[in-house]
Amino acid sequence: MPSLIDIRRRIRSVRNTEQITKAMKMVSAAKLRRAQDRVISARPYAASLRKLLQDVAGAVVGGAEDTPKHPLLSRRAEQRIQLVLLTGDRGLAGAFNSNLIKASQSFLAERETLQVELLLLGRKGRDFWRRRTVPITDEYPGIFNKVLYEDAGQIAARLAERFANDEIDAVYLLYNEFKSVIAQNLTLLKILPVEIPERENPIDYIYEQPPEELLKALLPRYVHIAVYQAMLESSAAEHAARMTAMDAASSNAAEVIENLTLYMNRVRQASITREIIEIVSGAAALE
Repeated sequence: MPSLIDIRRRIRSVRNTEQITKAMKMVSAAKLRRAQDRVISARPYAASLRKLLQDVAGAVVGGAEDTPKHPLLSRRAEQRIQLVLLTGDRGLAGAFNSNLIKASQSFLAERETLQVELLLLGRKGRDFWRRRTVPITDEYPGIFNKVLYEDAGQIAARLAERFANDEIDAVYLLYNEFKSVIAQNLTLLKILPVEIPERENPIDYIYEQPPEELLKALLPRYVHIAVYQAMLESSAAEHAARMTAMDAASSNAAEVIENLTLYMNRVRQASITREIIEIVSGAAALE
């Protein structure tokens, strides 16, 4: 049976851990609010850009079945694939990073006969895949300390350049989409070649510039926005996962403290009872 000193020391240790987890929860909650606002603000812009791209592409083909001619629209057999994996820079976020890494492993296993290269955003994915033999084209650890539009533009330009130069045949984004504080959706999104679905009721714009030139300008912007939105979604989902994990850890710590306190009182009561019995027995032996 542990002594009272050992139990008190353990209670003090768990209480210190509880204070840390509560502080981390508050920090993640503050960061989540800002990240959530940025995600909600970016979603309408991305949806509008997608609709505009569909309308412009429809004007370019003029109702024909063939697709417009552009390097980012060219379809090739997928032999060389670029997977962009978005993970967090820190742990203590539940299964946020492990689910992404497992999904990337499954992605590679399903395409083991193909040539898959990784572009890693975040330190956790970089640390995991650096110890493996999978080729890595670029690494961006610490990029989620502050999600910047310019960083997403550089990454998107690099991906578009490699695709246009026929270095890769397809580009996929693998990230956690933010749904709510307690829910994230693991998402695999193909961004290159750009797929333009047909709209049921396209808007017939009057174009000041030729639609071909507009389409040429919109396609790189579409890839840019897709990467940027994925970074925003991943950042918000990470803060939400960390806040949920720290809340659960704080609750578990409080429960452990309660159980240890109850156990300590029982040990102390048993110790006092034993001392009383020893005193009474000693007094009885002296009579």
